[in-house]
Amino acid sequence: MKIEETLVLIKPDGLRKTHEIILKYEERGLKIKKMFLSDATPEKLAMHYAEHIHKPFYPELEQDMMEDHVFVMIVGGENAIAKVRKINGATNPSEAEAGSIRGDFAIPGQSLSKNLVHASDSYEAAQREMEIWV
Repeated sequence: MKIEETLVLIKPDGLRKTHEIILKYEERGLKIKKMFLSDATPEKLAMHYAEHIHKPFYPELEQDMMEDHVFVMIVGGENAIAKVRKINGATNPSEAEAGSIRGDFAIPGQSLSKNLVHASDSYEAAQREMEIWV
């Protein structure tokens, strides 16, 4: 059994579904260790999305992330990193399976960066991202 902690961000487009999103994690045995509202800044986003900053979609992603507050969570439990990513569903909401956060709550046809949530994709990313946001 591998107990992990990971970062989850409920993006501005997901704020209205915060309660339902949290329930999806908890119903699958994960624990919310810490949660709070934060504001995304250009500096924080540049650190968080460093690998994407020079890609054509980055300006839209940055704009979408700064539309409103971001709900920051540290989620823990057995194999939390992989489990959270499965619960979130495919990055592209139109490819996310029913039952996932993106499959159930994303609005079709919106920008790909409006996909409700972000979760760290590895142990190293989780450590780096938690340092940025917490």
